[in-house]
Amino acid sequence: MAAHTAGQPLYLDNLAVGDRFESGTLLVEADEVRSFAARFDPQPFHLDEAAARASVFGGLAASGWHTAALTMRLLVESLPFGCGVIGAGTELQWPRPTRPGDLLRVSTTVLDVAPSRSKADRGIVTCRSETLNQRGECVQSMTARLLVLRRPQAATA
Repeated sequence: MAAHTAGQPLYLDNLAVGDRFESGTLLVEADEVRSFAARFDPQPFHLDEAAARASVFGGLAASGWHTAALTMRLLVESLPFGCGVIGAGTELQWPRPTRPGDLLRVSTTVLDVAPSRSKADRGIVTCRSETLNQRGECVQSMTARLLVLRRPQAATA
């Protein structure tokens, strides 16, 4: 994992291939699954227990987009980049459903660090993040390209 002082932001210059970051945890609540779905993905298997049991999911399942939003929350809390977590492109997969009662955590590995050729103050960091439930099963995998700034230069007098 990248060596850094707690509370201190990380910049492009601090990152290397193989660095790992682990998030805290977040509990998935049934009411939140239904509320998110009602607003953004109103399909029966996200909204209704009986309909969900009769579906391919065999029970209430969170929208993949809800899982992505929960993952984003955990990433923001676990990737202390000086400029925030700014996406430049991503690929998502949902190998199994997220269920009410799941306790999610995210494990992120830096795959590539590429300084920009045209803008000296930034670069692109490619990360693979796996969102895992309490059994260590992957409910979402994501390969993301993130814009990360270089450490600001000290002002000269």
